[in-house]
Amino acid sequence: MADDIILNRPGFPDLIPTLSLKELRQLSFEIREFLIESVSKTGGHLASNLGVVEITLAIHRVFKSDHDRIIFDVGHQSYVHKLLTGRKDQFLNLRSKDGLSGFPKPSESPHDAFVSGHASTSVSVALGMARARTLQNEDYSIVAVLGDGALTGGMVYEAMNDAGQSKEPLIIILNDNEMSIAKNVGSISKALARLRIKPHYFKLKRILTAMTLKLPFGEKIMRLMRLIKNSVKNAFLSGSFFEHMGFVYLGPVDGHDIDSLTYLLKHAKEIRKPVIIHALTQKGKGYSFSEEHPEWYHGVSKFDTSCGVVPSKKATFSSAFGETLCALSESDDKICAVTAAMQDGTGLNTFAKKFPKRFFDVGIAEEHAVTMAAALAKQGLRPVCALYSTFLQRAFDQMIHDTAIDHIHTVFAVDRAGIVGEDGETHNGVFDTGMLFLVPGMTVYSPSSYRELSSMLRAALYQTNGPAAVRYPRGCEGQFKGDCSGEAATVLRAGKDATIVSYGILINEACSAADRLRRHNVDAEVIKINRLSPFDPAKILRSLNKTGRLLVVEDCVPAGSVGEMLSAIVLESGLLLKSVTLLNTGNRFIKQSSIPEARAYCAIDSDGIVNAYLEALSGECKKKA
Repeated sequence: MADDIILNRPGFPDLIPTLSLKELRQLSFEIREFLIESVSKTGGHLASNLGVVEITLAIHRVFKSDHDRIIFDVGHQSYVHKLLTGRKDQFLNLRSKDGLSGFPKPSESPHDAFVSGHASTSVSVALGMARARTLQNEDYSIVAVLGDGALTGGMVYEAMNDAGQSKEPLIIILNDNEMSIAKNVGSISKALARLRIKPHYFKLKRILTAMTLKLPFGEKIMRLMRLIKNSVKNAFLSGSFFEHMGFVYLGPVDGHDIDSLTYLLKHAKEIRKPVIIHALTQKGKGYSFSEEHPEWYHGVSKFDTSCGVVPSKKATFSSAFGETLCALSESDDKICAVTAAMQDGTGLNTFAKKFPKRFFDVGIAEEHAVTMAAALAKQGLRPVCALYSTFLQRAFDQMIHDTAIDHIHTVFAVDRAGIVGEDGETHNGVFDTGMLFLVPGMTVYSPSSYRELSSMLRAALYQTNGPAAVRYPRGCEGQFKGDCSGEAATVLRAGKDATIVSYGILINEACSAADRLRRHNVDAEVIKINRLSPFDPAKILRSLNKTGRLLVVEDCVPAGSVGEMLSAIVLESGLLLKSVTLLNTGNRFIKQSSIPEARAYCAIDSDGIVNAYLEALSGECKKKA
C-alpha cells in the first residue's frame, strides 16, 4: 500500500532482515523524517543521527541487538538504534524527566550494551566484551560504531593497539563524516577499495588460498603474495595505518549504501579477527539545513523544521567568558585559548577567528589539552583551558601531576559546572567542586553573574599564581547580576535566625528561599561564597555565632563539597550549632530532565531550601519537647 509506513509496522528490530533493499531505502527516508520532526519538538542530537541511518540499519540487518553487542561511541548517535528497538513512542519524551535518554542505557533496554556519553571509549569496551566472551566460551558478535571525531582521543589508540594484537574477533565501524584518515586517498586507493568490497572478492580469495596451499612450496608462495599485496596497500591504501595495528581494513565504503554495508558486515563477521570498516557518510544527511550547517545541529533546542535552527544570540555564561577573553587578549598577546573539540560550546568561536594563532582545539583529548596548556604556561604564556566540567574529569591526573606539582599558572575555564539537565548522568558537572578542592595550590572561583565571571577571569589571569579555575554553569544568569568578586565571601541578606551559604548560580535559589522564609517569620542571613579555594570561613563563622543554624546549598556531590568542608571547620572551631543542613545533589547520578526539574529532584531549589529549614526547625522543637 502506498500509505504503508514501514516504521509503524510491528516487529522491530526482527523485521529489518526481512525487508527488501527498496523497503530499507524507504525506511531510511522515514527514519530521517521522523527524527527531524521529533527532535524539532524535544531538542537533542540531530546531525549525527541523520548521518548514521544506513549504518544502523545495516547493523540490525546482520546482527541481533538483544544477543550481539552493539556499542556506540559517542552515544548521541544512537537515536536510530533506539528507534529500531521498540522505543519509537518514547521519543515524545526524549531527554526529559522519566523519559528516553539521549544516550545508550542498559537499564533502559536490553538492546543497549553499554553506557556511552563520553567519546573514545568504544574500542576499549568492545575488546573487554570480546575477551569476556572468550573466557566464558560464549558466542556473540561485537560491533562498535566509532565517529571520526573520537579518533582525536588517545584512548582509542591505546585500545586499538591492544585489540589488534589480541586477535579477538570484533568489528569497528569508523563513521567518517568529516576528516580524511590519511593523506592522498587517490584513485588507486579507491580502485583497490572497490575491488575489495565486490561480492565475489572474499569467496575467490578463500578458493585461491586453498588451491595455493596445496601446491609444492605453497606456503612460500602465499608469503610472497602477502608481501607484494601489503607493499601495494602500504603505498596506496588508507587502511594501512589500521592494518599495522593488527586490524583487517575494509573500505572506504559509502556509508549510505545499505547493500554494500550489509555485505561488508557479513564478511567482517566471517573473518573472525579484529576488523575495521571505514564508512564515508554525510553528517546531517537528508535535511538541507543540517547538511549545510551540521555544527548547528549537533545538539539543538526545539526548532521550526520549515526554517531550521537559528543560532541563539542570547547571552550565556559561555558567551560572557568568550567575550571577556577576547577583550583581554586585545591588549595581552600572551593569552592563549585551549579547548578539546568544544570551540562553539565553550564560547570560543570569536576568539578563534580573531586570534587564530593563539587558539588551539586539540580534539577530544582533555588530558593532552591540560598538559599542553601547562607547558604553554611554563614557557611564559597565559593559557586558558576551556573544558566542560564533565570532560575535565578525564584530565584529573594532568591537573595534579603536570600542573599543580610545579605550581604552574594555568587557568581552567570550567564550563557546564553543576546541573546540566537534559543530557543526564553522563554530562552533569557535579564532581568538579570536590575534584578541584583536592588539587594543592588550586585557586577556585565561582561566579554568580556575567559581571563576576568577567572579573574573576581577570583575577585568575592576573592576580593568582599557580593553577586557577573559574567554574560556571550552563545557560543564563539569574536575578543576581552584581559583582562581589573583590571578596572571598559576601553577605547578601542580613539575618539573625539562620545562615544560608551558597555559591554560583544557586545563590538565586538561596536568596529566593530567604525571602520566602520571612513569611514564616524566619530572618535568614545569606552568604555568597565567591572564592571556593583557598577557602575563607571568617564571615560564615561570625554569622553562625549569631544565628546558630547552618544550611549549605550547592549543586555537587556531597564528597568534597563546601558543606562537608564547612562542617569540619565548625566542628574544629568548637562552635555548637542548633542544626546543620547540607543540601547537594546526593551520592547518586542524576537522570535526564530540565535543570529546574533536576534541582527540584535534589531539593536544592527554593522550595527544597525552605522545606529543609522548616524541617530542621521542627526537629529542634521536638528535641526541646
